[in-house]
Amino acid sequence: MLYPVYTETTNCRDCYKCVRTCPVKAIQIKDGSAVIIKERCIFCGRCVAVCPNNAKKIRNDLSRAKILMGTKDKVICSLAPSFASEYEGKEEKVLAALKRLGFAAVSETAIGAAFVSAAIDRYAKEHDGKCPWVSTACPSVVELVKKYYPQDLEYLAKVPSPLQTHCAYLRKTYGEDIGIIFIGPCVAKKNEADIAPGYPDIALTWDEFATWMKDEGFSLDDADPADALPFSPAKAGVSAFYPVENGQIVTSELWGKGAFCQDAVPLSGMGEIGQVFTKLDPSMPFLELLSCEGGCINGPVGNKSVSLAERKSAVVRFTRSRLASGEKLFTPDEDFVTEVLEKGYGLLKTVIPQESVSFSRHFTEEEIAQALLELGKTSKEDELNCGGCGYNTCRDMAVAYLSGMAEAEMCVTKMRKEAQSKVDVLLRTIPNAIVIVNKDLNIADCNLNFLRIFGDMDEAILDESMLSLVNGLPLERFVPFYQKFSDEFYAQKRNQYRLHYKDKFLRVTFFLVEAGRLLGAMFEDITNPTVRRETVVKKAEDVIQKSLETVQQIASLLGENAAETEIMLNSMIDAFSVHNENTGDGFTLDEDQEQ
Repeated sequence: MLYPVYTETTNCRDCYKCVRTCPVKAIQIKDGSAVIIKERCIFCGRCVAVCPNNAKKIRNDLSRAKILMGTKDKVICSLAPSFASEYEGKEEKVLAALKRLGFAAVSETAIGAAFVSAAIDRYAKEHDGKCPWVSTACPSVVELVKKYYPQDLEYLAKVPSPLQTHCAYLRKTYGEDIGIIFIGPCVAKKNEADIAPGYPDIALTWDEFATWMKDEGFSLDDADPADALPFSPAKAGVSAFYPVENGQIVTSELWGKGAFCQDAVPLSGMGEIGQVFTKLDPSMPFLELLSCEGGCINGPVGNKSVSLAERKSAVVRFTRSRLASGEKLFTPDEDFVTEVLEKGYGLLKTVIPQESVSFSRHFTEEEIAQALLELGKTSKEDELNCGGCGYNTCRDMAVAYLSGMAEAEMCVTKMRKEAQSKVDVLLRTIPNAIVIVNKDLNIADCNLNFLRIFGDMDEAILDESMLSLVNGLPLERFVPFYQKFSDEFYAQKRNQYRLHYKDKFLRVTFFLVEAGRLLGAMFEDITNPTVRRETVVKKAEDVIQKSLETVQQIASLLGENAAETEIMLNSMIDAFSVHNENTGDGFTLDEDQEQ
């Protein structure tokens, strides 16, 4: 089975955007493609959201969900509380659509959240209002601790996540044989289903929910609110606020009342969370950590056309309307709260043991220095820390390179230097004159042979240092026919020309370096072959002249034939002549160029 998040390598285009975005650098560049390493991944889904070529994919579990619907007598939907922000104003339609898809019941994941909060409240009451735990509400945070901060595992809350707790409660209430399908904005929930089958059986995203409706031939707008399924066993209360940052703390009886609570701290977004796990100790407050900025309402699979502020407001309105309605809301069963607190993950009967994977290796300073050297960083000044490779610093990139997670070609500055070096070598060694200009007709690069022909410089002062002085100067300062370059910038076809410039004959070949930005021209000096050709023609003229004298002597005998012969011979002379003294400077199309 595919991992919850994977790469469609054929669509990957070496942009390294996913590497830059991945908070744990769980992406290996292999043969130019960005491959997700499951053992390193925390399944936050950020790479999916930012990939410009749709190369990062979320595993589609819809077919498995449809099979479950056909094999189980009763399938219950565990509906994420963030549905209030995703489908504001259409909540009843969602419940009607779920019934139309074949669900026997719908229960809010927030019910599991109510049990989790009650269990943590009880623990805090028994410990003077203190609970130095890290919340397990976010499965990405749990994976982060397990894989990157194993020394802090003891601080993870001793209770399962709200979804896992919810599934355990549903199985206890409705029987072990039921099927449970979670629907929400979270990719990491798919991993929860993988490592603890049945808690839930399958996790779907909002996108998969929409596709399912489409497969069945209807949309959410077609659903009739009158057919809405009631929430089982009841509507969730204040725990419906869980998907918003600070939602779990607000749900708590101990900490939710105080405006300046110092015993519980909410944080969201991997940028802030990553700074927490170097300072954990038993005196710390309870930490509500959510990997998505703003909370689950900003999950990787959600309607990003609606602002985060609007989504948060939608959840607030939804929860407040329930609390103010006066209807009976769900109240956690005290006996099950005890089970949650005492059994913890023991509630989950099918947890698959996960092997501890160590992928961090300490590299010596000598090894890192050698890696930096191989990346073209010969001095501290070369370490630009530009982030083009996806890593924050060149040193981080070097460590990733040593770990086999990165390739040298990812370094933009290294590749640019290598490309420039190859261009410089080519320009220096090629026997022809070459100039490259930008769209403003300023010289971007040239070689000494160009300056020898067009620079009017003393050969004694021509050396490589002159090239840096020429770069950036207007082309018109060197060649009078600079406007020809403007024409060639946007020409549909690249033509070859013969140029008579001063006392030289040049074959000119234009080539496009970068469309609309850089144009090059190569000048081949064909003067010497032309001189040799004129010498041959001159000798031919002498022979022909003598022949003509003979022809004139017998003109009376040959009559008209002699005149025709003279015309023919003169045509031959014209065909082989270059006529230097009558040819002005400028371009002529080379008729002999290869087509």
